This record gives sequence, C-alpha cells and structure tokens, in this order.
Amino acid sequence: MPGSILGHPVLRTEDPKILLGDARYVDDLDLPGALHAVFVRSTAAHARLEGVDTEEAAAMPGVVGVFTAADLDLEPIAPMSMIPAAMSRPPLAVDTVRFVGDAVAVVVAETRSAAVDAAGEVIVDYDLLPVIVDPTRAAGEDSPVLFPDHGSNVAVVLDFGRHPDVFDGADHVISGRFLNQRLAPVPLEVNGAAAVPDDTDGTPGLTLWVSNQHPVGVRDPLARALGLPADRVRVVCPAVGGGFGAKIGMAPEHLVVAALARRLGRAVRWVETRSESMTAMTHGRGHVHDVEMGVRADGTVVGLRVEVTADSGAYPIIGAILPMFTHQMACGVYRIPKLDYKATAVTTNTTPVGAYRGAGRPEATAFLERAMDLVARELGLDPAEVRRRNLIPPDAFPHTTASGASYDSGDYGAALDMVLRLAGYEELRAEQAKRRAAGDPLALGIGVSTYVEVTGAIPTPEFASVEVHMDGSVTAVTGTVPHGQGHETAFAQIVSATLGVPMEAVKVVHSDTGTVADSGGTFGSRSLQFGGSSILRSAEVVLEQARARAAELLEAAPDDIVLTDDGRVGVAGSPAQALSWAELAQAGEEPLAAAERWGQHSNTYPFGAHVAVVEVDTDTGSVSLQRMVAVDDCGRILNPLLVTGQVHGGLAQGIAQALFEEFSYDAEGMPLTSTLADYLFPSAAELPSFETAHTETPSPHNPLGAKGIGESGTIGSTPAVQSAVVDALAHLGVRHVDMPATPERVWRAIQEARVADG
Repeated sequence: MPGSILGHPVLRTEDPKILLGDARYVDDLDLPGALHAVFVRSTAAHARLEGVDTEEAAAMPGVVGVFTAADLDLEPIAPMSMIPAAMSRPPLAVDTVRFVGDAVAVVVAETRSAAVDAAGEVIVDYDLLPVIVDPTRAAGEDSPVLFPDHGSNVAVVLDFGRHPDVFDGADHVISGRFLNQRLAPVPLEVNGAAAVPDDTDGTPGLTLWVSNQHPVGVRDPLARALGLPADRVRVVCPAVGGGFGAKIGMAPEHLVVAALARRLGRAVRWVETRSESMTAMTHGRGHVHDVEMGVRADGTVVGLRVEVTADSGAYPIIGAILPMFTHQMACGVYRIPKLDYKATAVTTNTTPVGAYRGAGRPEATAFLERAMDLVARELGLDPAEVRRRNLIPPDAFPHTTASGASYDSGDYGAALDMVLRLAGYEELRAEQAKRRAAGDPLALGIGVSTYVEVTGAIPTPEFASVEVHMDGSVTAVTGTVPHGQGHETAFAQIVSATLGVPMEAVKVVHSDTGTVADSGGTFGSRSLQFGGSSILRSAEVVLEQARARAAELLEAAPDDIVLTDDGRVGVAGSPAQALSWAELAQAGEEPLAAAERWGQHSNTYPFGAHVAVVEVDTDTGSVSLQRMVAVDDCGRILNPLLVTGQVHGGLAQGIAQALFEEFSYDAEGMPLTSTLADYLFPSAAELPSFETAHTETPSPHNPLGAKGIGESGTIGSTPAVQSAVVDALAHLGVRHVDMPATPERVWRAIQEARVADG
C-alpha cells in the first residue's frame, strides 16, 4: 500500500455538514403534504382498557383520524425465539396496558400542533391492575403477573450449570449484591420515522425514512407485517443523531406509521418528544447481580458464582437475552477455573429493556471488578496487585475461559502496567495516605478496572462493494450504518490506501436499502472488522482487476505490475509505463468493480485498563471526578482520531452511569426521571479532560487485525469510577456504594458506616 494513510490520524469528512447544519434528519425531510402522527400513551403502569373514546378528538380541526388497535388490526410483534410467544407486543395496546408510555392510540392530523391537541382529548378508561416494578419481586410466585396466559413473569432462564464444587480450595468466599441500574439512552436525536406510500405501476409499496442503526432490520419485519414483498419496501436512514443500541431494528411506532401511510395514501411523519422518548424508547442495563467469589489466601481466584436477575420491562425483547453476553464475559481478563452462572429475565411494569452501549458486557465487568475490590479489601491487598495476580498471561492466547469464550489475542498486563504508570499510581496512593492521616474531609479515591469485551459477536456477514468510474473516482458501498462513528472517513481511508487514490475521490454510500439491499447493520462494535474488511477485500479484487488490465494494455507480465507511489498502476521500476485509474476504467469493456460479504467466524476481544481518581466531600457526599486515565486495545488502529473519539464518548457514558444516571419508578410504576430536569447526565463541565493511550494487539480473525472500539470506554470506565468512590470511603468503613454514586447515596453510606462503627 504505497503512501498508506492507514494508522494515521485523518479528520472526519462527515463533520462539516453536521456542524454547518447541512445534515438532514427525519424531522428535516421536505415531504409536501405529509400528515403528522402523535401517539396517545398510557398514563397507567398496568390496567385493563375499558374503553378508548376518540369521538371528540376525531372531530377537532385538522384531524384526519384517530386510530386504535381495533382500527388498524395489526398483528402483535413476535418476540425473539427464546421468549414466550404469549409475551408478544401489540403495536397499539389491546385490552391491557403494561407500562407508562404504552401506546394506546394514534392521532393523525394535517399539522403537528393539531395532532398534539387532539391527542389530549382522547379519553381512556383504565381499570387499574396490580403493579410490579422490582425485578427480584417479579420473579417470585406471589408477584402480580403481566401475562396471565404465560402464568409467570419469567421470560427467559439461562442456566449454564450448577457446580457445587465451585469454591473447592478457597480460603475465603466474598459475596455481594451489585445493582446495574436502568439507564435511558438519551440520543441527541429522538426516535422518528416518515412513511411515504409508493404504488408505482399499481404495485403496492412504501418508503420509510427512519432514524435507525439497521435499515434491513427494519425493512424485513416491516414488509412481513404489511404483507408486502421486501423489495417493495425501501428503508432509508438519513442523518442519524445517535443510537447507542436503542435504534436497532423495527420499533412498534415504525409499523404503525407505515400502516397509516398505506391506509391513508399519504405521507405520515412521526417524531417523538424528548419526554416521550424517555419512557417509550427502550432502556438499557437493569440487572441485579448476586455474586460470590472464592479465593485463596494469596488472592488468586478458584471459582465464581453469579446469579443475575434481568429486568426486561413490560415486553421482553433483546434485553431479556443479553445476560448471555454477561455470561460470555463473566471471567473477564482473569484465570477463573470454575464458573457457576444463572440468569433469569423477568417482565415488570416498566419501559422495555433493549440494547444499550455495551449490551451485557459492561454488566459483567461491573460485578467482576467490584468482586475483585472486595477480595483486595478482605485480604488487605492492593486492588491493582489482586488483579495482576489473576490476569491471563500473554502466552496463553488463544485462550478459552470457563464461560466458553475464546479470546483471540491480548496482553492484559501491559495495559494494566501502562495505565498505572500514566496515572502515577504509587504517588496517588501516597497522597491518599497523607490525607487520611491528616483527617482531611476531602477524601481521595483511586479506582482501578481491567476489562475485556466481545465485539463482532453477531456473525452476520457484512456487504460491501467498490467500483472505479470513468473519471477515476471510486464509489464504496457498505451495509454498515453510520450514526456518529466516522464510517465514511474510515472506509474512504481503506479504499485510498488500497487503490492509491485520494480520499476525496472516494464516495461512501450507505443507509438506503434501495441502494444497499444487503446489510448486517451497525451494532456490537462490528463495523470496521466486518464492513471495513468487506471494503478492503473488494478493493483488493479491484486492484487485481486493474493489474490484469494494465498488464494487457502495457504488454507486461502481470507479476511486474504494481501500484505506484503516485497512485497509478504500471510496470515496476518504469514510471512512464503506468496508467491512471481513469485510463484503466475507460479501457475495458467490464467495469472495475467487486463485491464482498465478509463474515467473521470467531469473535474479537478488545481489552484495556482504566484508572479513575475522585475526591469525595465526606461532609456532604459530593463526588468530583478529578482524573480519568484509560488505556484501551482495539487491535490494529486504523485512524487514531476516530478511535480516540469513540473512547471519549464511551468514557463519558460510563462515567455517567457511575455518578449520575438512573431511570427510576415509584411503587405504582410512575416514572420519576422522565425529563432531563430529573434524569441527570453530565455535560463537559462535569467531566475532566480524559487521559488516553493505547496498546495494539492485532486480531487474527480479520484482514485488518481490528477489534471493536465503540463500546470499550463504557465498559472500563464505570467500574473504575465506582471503585474510586468506594475506595475514597474505605477508611470510614464503607464496603460498597451502588450506582449512581449521588451525593445523597454517598452521604448515607458514610452515616451508616459511622453508626456501625459505633
């Protein structure tokens, strides 16, 4: 690759149109005559629908219609195969509502304001039913049941085996219950969709513009639900303002909006409000972990037992099976010879739980790192040293864990050593001891976390194609869907490096099933290793086509044809005997083009180590994050700027979970944090400047040597910050503080420890 720009920082080419306001989101689309849809949502957490009176709303000015489940007659959305069919979700509630935010009806009007006004006039008669919001209670036999036909709230049980000898050889068994609280994704752009009927040549069809991470994952179930051929449903994802896992595939609202457009023969647009998004968009996390870890006197682990209770919300979807990933990563970076793991996913009268940045993997790291801290405390050892004693050594790869995960490559000790050095760990411990000796009320806490996660875990191959045009420009088509990652920049870099063309000559096409009918989608930190590898392979085939064509035109042996330093194809050592890409494209009857569907048969496992430094005011419980030091390894780094950007975003979200964010309900299922006035997440003002570095351990599983990076920061930072808070209070007798470590929660932990100490 002459003059390759791979591995070098390249500014994102996507940013100017976003920064200048030229990007177009669903709500920006110019759709003349489009109607506006507004959903009427349940204000009760659990109730029978005794009646929905739409008469007055339907008669209001500008209203085209008010529709209930009976009017649209749509089939329930079938759950994933592991989830009972009885727990299917109707697009609009039928007979029963199961959470505050459940859609009861939809108003369609000529203007958004008219639709909003009419929605307020729809009268719903609720017969209230018992409510359950605590997932541990929901699993019990005496709990109210959301789906009587199923007979219990248990949606999925994942039992990977009971091992009565799991603690054989242990000198100590530490235990704890750790909560991984429910989070709202809060993407900058809320959910939205615009459906346009398309009956070209009398054949029923539809175009759906949607803010989503996986257009094919919307198209296929939508086509089935509407009874249309898949090729008559076009799904387009314009600019997407963040997803974080909450915008994967078809939402119930997408189906309703599309059905309305087909029924009314007009374009219909729906964009939710922020408060609506907080309760209607899927949430993340929501785990309760009961953990026991057996260790020898020197701190080495002999076995781990974990019982997970996962809150699936009112309608179990992917959140109910994410504990599989938690199991997969339950051993983390450590040599844990025995694992006993069981997870139970239950339904509650709360917003459904879906994927959220990390999706099952942060939960594993969180409980594992808390357990390691408790081991260190129990044995009087340094937390970093306990981790070091249990790390999988670099000569053990590939390594299969007790959970069956097959780690591809790694040097976990190198990442830990680097982060401790960058943080000045010994100096921090000395400063901490000095403050404690002086009785300083501003306590210093140092938290250490080491992690490994799985990326590319869903093996669906990814499509890509590369074609050189007559003017020498190149189009790269990809099935991945950018929503902030920098795909256009990264993929153009790959083409530029492979073909020797300038990046500005490469156009990256994506996010439209009318152009890219085959797509694996964007989730699970898979885009570079799947989509990037497909583009690389396609570009390499195009280069071989060009070499063969150049050999024929220049009457040279194919083996003598090379890509020159100036981006032409010609005879090695003879600059005058070389052809430009435009000349090569114009010379042949067949286009210079290739397509690939790269599939990865094994997962990749990025890893890292983080250190957080906090100050805690022991008088008020206030926590201030002073430093966040992160060393991450995502295999081969294609563009350091993109990697650093992804790490920064992940760190911010991970820190937010540790210190700020929690979506909570009262006992009656009423959301307590459904607006951004109540649901806290940090701005830049609450965060320090991040200190980041990387090690590079290439993966053998794809030609780029890449591992995912989009979620790593979220996985490593959360337990580091939580551990730092607990560490700051350890000398006061505090053993654990649940997330988020709010001032009130921290203050109460301090008071309880003081009372216990007498």
